[in-house]
Amino acid sequence: MIRLLITFLLYGVAVAGINAQEALKKVYDENVDPMAQIDDAIIRAKAENKFIICQVGGNWCPWCLRFADFMEKDSTVSRLVAENFVYLHVNYNPRKKTDETKAAQAAALMKRLGNPARFGFPVFVFLNAEGNVIHIQDSSFLEQGNGYDTKKVVRAFANWTPKAVF
Repeated sequence: MIRLLITFLLYGVAVAGINAQEALKKVYDENVDPMAQIDDAIIRAKAENKFIICQVGGNWCPWCLRFADFMEKDSTVSRLVAENFVYLHVNYNPRKKTDETKAAQAAALMKRLGNPARFGFPVFVFLNAEGNVIHIQDSSFLEQGNGYDTKKVVRAFANWTPKAVF
């Protein structure tokens, strides 16, 4: 009886963990051309006197979804980003390079963004209003436990606002 109870408890904990992960909103649009997405952001950044942050990753990445959720819920970070950046979720899936065309497109995207995949995912690529890479931020330095730390994120992002750079 005790074994059965323990088995049910462990099963319940496992299911709760899976459901908690699934509860995170998927924010990467896998049908959008990321190059066109960046081009559109450049136009908007110029018009609004902002820079661009590309959060590179995908819906396959739990830490990517955690950051999106963190940013949505943390008013300090979301305000800093809204006031200074055009913010993009740039979809990249290193496992879906099955055909030559998709592999070439993925390679071109990574080249355009300064080959940020070396830092893992998510990775934040800061672009100026002309679309030039000005900084690549490894997200592991922004983590705290199983999430992200507001002070670390604010410090990292505030250093790359247009006001800070100019």
